[in-house]
Amino acid sequence: MAKSKTTPDASSAKRLGQSAHSRSEQAYRYVRQAILSGELAPGTRLREIELAGLLGLSRTPVREALGRLESEGLVVNESGRGLVVTELDQSMISELYVMREVLEGTAARLAARHASDVEISALREIADLDAQWIDQPELLAANNRFFHETLYRCAHNRYLLKTLNSLQESLSLLGPTTLAVPGRAQSSSREHQEMVAALEQRDPDLAEQITREHIRAAYKARLTRMLRSV
Repeated sequence: MAKSKTTPDASSAKRLGQSAHSRSEQAYRYVRQAILSGELAPGTRLREIELAGLLGLSRTPVREALGRLESEGLVVNESGRGLVVTELDQSMISELYVMREVLEGTAARLAARHASDVEISALREIADLDAQWIDQPELLAANNRFFHETLYRCAHNRYLLKTLNSLQESLSLLGPTTLAVPGRAQSSSREHQEMVAALEQRDPDLAEQITREHIRAAYKARLTRMLRSV
């Protein structure tokens, strides 16, 4: 029996489709990571042709990647400038911190109820590491992110975790850490200790209250940094 003449063509089309998807994914991951790491700062203009040349790709997968990032809010199309990395104004920052307070407060409340003793112990160890980096804001900021990401997982709610992870991507657009603001590193470390203590006591109300206060203090430090840079 003669082999179908359509099979090789269908297989080739499938491979081409996978290849195109792979190139788009490559461009997406590169630009996204560059934004989240701060390599591409807020306000940076994103030119398809330059990114394509840098990645050794055609403009089509780069365009697809940028469209995806725009839908996620990390990139915005500004009149007269084209696509740029999103810049957050004071109103947007305020809205972000409002949502962060609500969501992280809820995460702490759920963690007080559902986290295992081992998970809370791990969170305590992360909080204790703050003391090692108290005079090194960037390293302290990395430990701070790890602490909060662990808290999210301790809540044991997949939908809350997904929402908080998405919020963290927007928070990455804020720029330099507020832990460099005088006194903030010490107060943040103390607040982490208080948060863990509330979890160890299995007190949902206290855990939520302390976490909300922690986020409000972080927002105050953010505003202080913004005003000083004006």
